[in-house]
Amino acid sequence: MSSDSDTSLPAPRIQLTPQEWRAKLSPEEYRVLREAGTERPFVGEYTDTETEGVYSCRACGAELFRSSEKFHSHCGWPSFFDPAKSDAVILKADDSLGMHRVEVLCANCHSHLGHVFEGEGYNTPTDKRYCINSISLRLMPDSPTA
Repeated sequence: MSSDSDTSLPAPRIQLTPQEWRAKLSPEEYRVLREAGTERPFVGEYTDTETEGVYSCRACGAELFRSSEKFHSHCGWPSFFDPAKSDAVILKADDSLGMHRVEVLCANCHSHLGHVFEGEGYNTPTDKRYCINSISLRLMPDSPTA
């Protein structure tokens, strides 16, 4: 679980109390975004979508990923090989659950997005898989669907 009081991270630009976050987010959104939970695989609304657009943080609206960096990893969650901008996300060591992983946080509000993995053999430009919870994202399509 990430902590906004972690002094190794830059301060989030958006800071709300837990009560303010609970008022803004649904219980499931709060569990994932603010308590570093994980949604079940293959149930998220963006797992297999191919809609062109920008994926923003569901908590604060910051641009995080673009559909041009999304790929089908068949892991059960949306996967991206790179964030939209190098400073859009923060990477943080996560040694919970008895394993070493790298947590992905929104740089703007420090909400939990998912984890990033390297060297899994996906044919992507970065050899990285940003495995992101659908519930952490909101897709803004490039053009409205008819």
